Amino acid sequence: MDALAPGTVLGRRYRLLDRIGVGGMSVIWRANDEMLERGVAVKVLASDLAADDRFRALVRTEARAAAGLTHPHVTATYDYGETFNAQGEATAYVVMELLDGEPLSARLRDGALPWPEALRICTEVAEGLAAAHRRGIVHRDVTSDNVMLTTSGAKILDFGIATTVGAPDEDTDGITFGTPTYVAPERLDGRQARPATDTYALGVLLFETLTGSPPFPADTWEELALTQREQPPPLLIPGLPPPVVKLCLQCLATDPQHRPTANQVAWTLRRHLPGAGRRGASRTQRLVATAGTAAALVVGLVLGATVLGSSHPPGSSPEANESAKDDPSEPDGPAGAHRAGSSPVPSSPGPTTTEPTSAGADNQLEDHDPADPQRLEQDPGLESVTLHTVGELVDDGHARDDIREDVALDLNNLISNLQREVEAGVTDLASAAAQLRDKVQIRAAEGGMSPTSAATLEEALDRLTA
Repeated sequence: MDALAPGTVLGRRYRLLDRIGVGGMSVIWRANDEMLERGVAVKVLASDLAADDRFRALVRTEARAAAGLTHPHVTATYDYGETFNAQGEATAYVVMELLDGEPLSARLRDGALPWPEALRICTEVAEGLAAAHRRGIVHRDVTSDNVMLTTSGAKILDFGIATTVGAPDEDTDGITFGTPTYVAPERLDGRQARPATDTYALGVLLFETLTGSPPFPADTWEELALTQREQPPPLLIPGLPPPVVKLCLQCLATDPQHRPTANQVAWTLRRHLPGAGRRGASRTQRLVATAGTAAALVVGLVLGATVLGSSHPPGSSPEANESAKDDPSEPDGPAGAHRAGSSPVPSSPGPTTTEPTSAGADNQLEDHDPADPQRLEQDPGLESVTLHTVGELVDDGHARDDIREDVALDLNNLISNLQREVEAGVTDLASAAAQLRDKVQIRAAEGGMSPTSAATLEEALDRLTA
């Protein structure tokens, strides 16, 4: 399995110290980066797979996917390398941050977690996944083994089988990758990779942390196909907020278009954490308060149905900036470093928020963006997000040079086509939003728009069907 030994130096830089984990394809070593004098984790491809170009390509893909992500709940990737041993055999490896903690799976051996702790962990995982999805990356292996619990929060590990949005969701031999218990039904059919498959796994993780066992236990693909035909067991957790139960079932929906986004999951869970009611303005309101454009006013109106009550445009007044500085969708505390990372998010008491109402459809979520009545005022002229509104946000992003011209044209053409299809009854609004969301994620991953514009459009699309 592993021909390496303690003391081996990879890339004339990383001295292996001791093994800290073994998987089906790789071995994780604690190592010392002798150039920077810091501890790191080195994931080395197993020696019996190292000669196979396909597996080395997987390791390279993992390194490239994770290296582009900087988020407090995603393990940082530092380096990738290939080297040869004395026998001339190739070895591929990824260098990551060294985390001090334990896998979520180890915690679950003792059974379910208290529901507030389960919600906090899954909120942080959802926020990390949302960051990956904005870059067009689908993890495809979100499991309790691949979530590390550290003193600074949960960290998503192992992008070893990650792929890009729209890529075939199987390898060239038609093999489905992943851990059966967490694999979404559509992945068994080899459909294109979509963020919704990660949301399904997130639903499994939420169910598992709340109950102590996954909703559809399976060791093989055949067992998975059989168990997924059944309804998940009821979530009977004393004190668990009903909207969380609804959210979990939505994540487990058979139809991926009926699942919420990772961003929506983070919104809902963080809102229902104990003590979350007075946390201040959300991330959407912060975008509104700092954008400083007329369309940013529209974002604030349609995403929170509010706008700053001031003669100054958003972002130009101290009051606007003050109201936007707290962000309940952002993680608390410093980031961790492969088994510690961001500075604490400042927080201050916010106004009491009102409980929103749900629209009632299976794929609809409650409003997770409450308004601050002391700083914001309602504009009765804009009551909800429409496809036309999304087009206006695209135009504004293009006007600010946040969205490239060809990308704006591509998005507006798709919006126009979808508008006609919705009006003709050919497609529904949820399907239209899903298509637009996929397009935004793909074009954002290509660098065709800024992360801020991508996040704004995604949140508008989240509200399109709310």
